[in-house]
Amino acid sequence: MNIKSLHSQNKEVSAQSLFKGELGSATAIQLQKNGILKEHLSKTAAIILCINGKTVFEDEKGKKISIESGDYVHIAPNLKHWLKGIEDSNLVLLK
Repeated sequence: MNIKSLHSQNKEVSAQSLFKGELGSATAIQLQKNGILKEHLSKTAAIILCINGKTVFEDEKGKKISIESGDYVHIAPNLKHWLKGIEDSNLVLLK
């Protein structure tokens, strides 16, 4: 399977469960160019991994990181953060 096949091509932001295990989960996220995954927080520590494209990760502490294919960002628990698609992007959220 290809991660791109999990998402509708005409949605600005799409999130689909990729895997759920006893100890964690993985969610496939697609952001179209200029798409915004609105401000939210995670109750647990997480990692966002960019599979392809280019996205900007920002958080409430002022951190702003551009991530591209192969890049990842650690996300602290209970920290408000959001994403903006600079290019059409596919990411995986690991919790």
